[in-house]
Amino acid sequence: QSKVVESGGGVVQAGGSLRLSCAGSLFKWDHYAIGWFRQVSGKERERVACISSSSVSTHYADSVKGRFTLSRDNVNNAATLEMTNLKPEDTAIYYCAADWRYCSSFIGDIWGQGTQVTVSA
Repeated sequence: QSKVVESGGGVVQAGGSLRLSCAGSLFKWDHYAIGWFRQVSGKERERVACISSSSVSTHYADSVKGRFTLSRDNVNNAATLEMTNLKPEDTAIYYCAADWRYCSSFIGDIWGQGTQVTVSA
């Protein structure tokens, strides 16, 4: 069964950095856009970043622009979200997802189980 698995969450102080990883298996990784989303309990899920299948384009939410960087490795079926200058409002469960559509139409065909990121003040 196609799947993505996130790793790298944890607890960090404000101003610190974390790296989240997403590993895909059992689907054509290089045919899929990869997105990172986050959700806080009681709030709507927010798309943080998205990268096209060939890394030609990357999109970021205004709330993370300049602080987060999304990249992918199509040889190893992996994607990395580098998060710097973290703020307490970045605290959430972060999800990786894959979609055969472009980032502009991203819905999410394959979802991971999420990884918790907690930023303390």
